[in-house]
Amino acid sequence: MVEQKKQTKGKSVFIVDGSRTPYIRARGVPGPFHAADLAVLAGRGLLARQNFEAAELDEVILGSTMPSPDEANIGRVVALRLGCGDHVPAWTVQRNCASGMQSVDSAMRNILAGRSDLVLAGGVDAMSHGPLLFSTAMATWLGKFYAARSMPAKLQSISKFRPTLLKPVIALLRGLTDPVVGLNMGQTAEEIAYHFGIDRLAMDSFAVQSHLRLAAAQAENKLQEIEVIYDSDGNYYDHDDGVRPDSSVEKLAKLKPVFDREFGMVTAGNSSQITDGAAWLILASEKAVKKHYLPVLGRIVDSEWAALKPAEMGLGPVHAMTPLMKRQKLKVEDIDNWEINEAFAAQVLGCIAAWKDSKYCRDELHLRSAFGEIDQQKLNVNGGAIALGHPVGSSGARIVLHLCHVLEQANVKRGIASICIGGGQGGAMLIERD
Repeated sequence: MVEQKKQTKGKSVFIVDGSRTPYIRARGVPGPFHAADLAVLAGRGLLARQNFEAAELDEVILGSTMPSPDEANIGRVVALRLGCGDHVPAWTVQRNCASGMQSVDSAMRNILAGRSDLVLAGGVDAMSHGPLLFSTAMATWLGKFYAARSMPAKLQSISKFRPTLLKPVIALLRGLTDPVVGLNMGQTAEEIAYHFGIDRLAMDSFAVQSHLRLAAAQAENKLQEIEVIYDSDGNYYDHDDGVRPDSSVEKLAKLKPVFDREFGMVTAGNSSQITDGAAWLILASEKAVKKHYLPVLGRIVDSEWAALKPAEMGLGPVHAMTPLMKRQKLKVEDIDNWEINEAFAAQVLGCIAAWKDSKYCRDELHLRSAFGEIDQQKLNVNGGAIALGHPVGSSGARIVLHLCHVLEQANVKRGIASICIGGGQGGAMLIERD
């Protein structure tokens, strides 16, 4: 494993503000907002309350895994719509589930390098708008049909048409399947559950906890980062609507496995939801903080990216957090709060189990013994993606932003946000309050 160097000595990168849309659960049809719309709506109020103009940003970086054909470089599209002007560079990053965290990391590194002082970074995906594609066979037929010059040639081409050619390819399902090992993300969660002996009851109990914690956070008005948004029909959205306050282990036990119907334990109820949403953070150097009299939510101390077997991609957080914590000389008990994205209950529980497993820590993390046990009372204290959803490009930015608010609300110092990444990677970011 290649360790990253510590940040440039004497330099700090601050998170000064942020916002996100409510996460809107997909309901089988395209949702009310395209991805660019969500990013604009999340950013408009955020920028309006700043002590600087949008055109004073040095750059805009947006993570996204599935922008529409009209949003190819969605970062630039959104930056222009937000009023950043013609002269603010904007770009898009893609690291699967960690695209939003990658944008924050990229912004941090540009600030540390002295290339930027003030950056808008975030992530977005409108998963309900995932396209339906033609198969290769249908595309080949269409190509030959349009290439036919004469009427007899066109008729001959038409004679070879079969209705089965019209069967759509669901881009979302293809995108959530690893082409190297041939497993979709749910199947990788089943692999982890088998590896660590995580049973169905544990998964469903964790899922219920996620819903109840989010419901409590909503009731206690703890999700201050949410911007109320309106669609073109005047409907408003002010909360994460995937939450089920009445969730129970008994109800979840009735759901059938989705990814391994005969022997599996991963269900729709103990998995993250398909959702639309966007999240932004404003990152600033010390110079920019002083120049614009900016408040400080938190400081990014360090970050780490790691890779592992694609079939166990859900364990990516422990592979990223371990070297980060070793580099910073931190123990599990030194962390006040954790945000680990809940792609699947089995995946988060697997991360907890991996750090307690001496053999796994020795063989896979190159440690001498077990690393320690995460206190679940400090983990995802306001619920996670099982309850509020996982718009893939957005989640990495959301957990960093929410961690800042959790640390502030609890008046504690240090937290880690981490996320697993399809394809076998993990990302982690260490945040502190001064």
